[in-house]
Amino acid sequence: MRGTKKYPHVIDTPDQGKWELAGYEAALPITEKSNPITRELDKADAAQIVQLLRDCDAEIFQEDDEALVNYKEPDNTLIVLSGGGASGRMGFLMAVSFNILLKGLGQLPQYTYIIAGGDRSLVASLEGPEDSALLGIEDLKKVCEGKKKVIFFGISCGLSAPYVAGQLDFCMNNLDIYVPVLVGFNPVTMARTDKIEGFHSTFRQVAERMEKLQETHQAFILNPAVGPEGLTGSSRMKGGSATKILLETLLLTAHKTVSKDSEISEKCLLEILRTYERAHKVTYGQSKKIAALVKQAGTSLQKKAYVYLVGWHTLGIIAIMDGAECIPTFGADINDVRGFLIGDRSEMFNREADLIAQGPKFAFSEEDFVKTILPSLTELDTVLFLFTVDDNLDEVEKLVVQVKERTSNVQALSHATVGQYLPASLKKLFPSIISIMWPILFLEYEGKFIQRFQRELSTKWILNTVSTGAHVLKGKILRNYMVDLRVSNSKLFWRAVSILQRFSGQPHAKCLEGLLQAIYDPEPLSEDLRTAPVSKHIAVATDKSKVVPTALLCLLRSCSVPEARARLDAAPSLRAALDTALNAPGRKRGADKSEPDEQST
Repeated sequence: MRGTKKYPHVIDTPDQGKWELAGYEAALPITEKSNPITRELDKADAAQIVQLLRDCDAEIFQEDDEALVNYKEPDNTLIVLSGGGASGRMGFLMAVSFNILLKGLGQLPQYTYIIAGGDRSLVASLEGPEDSALLGIEDLKKVCEGKKKVIFFGISCGLSAPYVAGQLDFCMNNLDIYVPVLVGFNPVTMARTDKIEGFHSTFRQVAERMEKLQETHQAFILNPAVGPEGLTGSSRMKGGSATKILLETLLLTAHKTVSKDSEISEKCLLEILRTYERAHKVTYGQSKKIAALVKQAGTSLQKKAYVYLVGWHTLGIIAIMDGAECIPTFGADINDVRGFLIGDRSEMFNREADLIAQGPKFAFSEEDFVKTILPSLTELDTVLFLFTVDDNLDEVEKLVVQVKERTSNVQALSHATVGQYLPASLKKLFPSIISIMWPILFLEYEGKFIQRFQRELSTKWILNTVSTGAHVLKGKILRNYMVDLRVSNSKLFWRAVSILQRFSGQPHAKCLEGLLQAIYDPEPLSEDLRTAPVSKHIAVATDKSKVVPTALLCLLRSCSVPEARARLDAAPSLRAALDTALNAPGRKRGADKSEPDEQST
């Protein structure tokens, strides 16, 4: 990373065209473009998958500027981190971490989180609430009731979530209490422009209003461009990592300046940012072992078995995040990749009661793993343990022994500081351990949290790579597109239309029609259905599987929905069925790269 200029509040991409794949991509936001690095991700083996995703993650550190707000956190201020889906889960993780930091300093908690759909969305895939701007406002009011000063971070990687748009709009209407900050990775000119149901503004209109307010430092926009995702549109990956790096750097620096009663310095910011860049090198220095884990996880999924991620403390949060996010991304089953949290969680959740006894879909604790998962483990399943040498290793060892009675496919990701080592009794239980050694940091208390954040980010990178790579090997990816995404909110609905355009070369209107046919079959498409609001389509599509690949096969083969489904069921993998259709005799070679007649919304 090169040195930064004086931190501007908004950064536009200097060369938006460098990431464009085809003509129609010019109209897509950066976060929805296909990354040239991973153009043939679906053909890669485990080792190549790791290298490709490593190179994509490295783009986070290639910008010349970092958009950072220069402010101090005043005393008695509530800091709110809010978002939908992956962004909301990342806000939760950071709120937990920074409250732990404050507790160690003898201070009261200052952070809280909001996620669309409430605490249940932290551990399960509930994408629908992200579409409601009014719900976002109501949730914000509840959390901030009685507060006199609130710094509000609205996280929306693609500048698209209606839930966050409503909250930012409310903040701008109440600037005597709120300081609104928008966090994302598209220029404002690429913010979402389609009408939000039940709301008076589009996301872009909200962002443009914020641009005007930031001239007087009443609002701020943090939107550095970090390039397209390795898996097109999957903001859980690079977008989530960049959010973590950006906000942790900002907030940790702010805490240090408050304790020292000094101004934020460029040197301090750069030092922290470079620790994350070093974390990238340290993490991917284990590429060979990560690739072996990708292969093992892929084998489990190919054999219709499962991958379980069992993590201690905040590493368990990251495990839960990764598993929950596989469901909408890959159309995965709840157990295909699933995370569990081990350790004290008493001060983590806003309303843990919303999670307890809500059924297997919301199970996430050690008790849940032992009672519901452990008895059903088979030799085909893979279990990955995530811990640091500072955790209760006797507890780790006890659970590993129990798991090994059911499956020999146990792996470990262990973090240690130089001079720390795993006990031999624990080490011998694992056929392979990704052991990451971190240097000793002689820093003040706040600075020591840098290593905690490094370990979390390193774990996130590895889990993202493993779960994505496993689904690639299972045949769930076409080129570098999530063609089996679950159509569970408006963002995913329009992304589905865009994917159909990309591979069929058909106009936007025809792709939209094809998607609706796949959603409503066997019910015929009436004019009432065609003109119904997107929310109705989503309500029907959310619980349906293989909607997008079915629609794509219909477009490619000019066949019926039942025939397309039959072809998908008969093929060895989803990718195989789609590749066969793309390369069918008589089909123009390369037609999947042609430019559609119209643009998607």
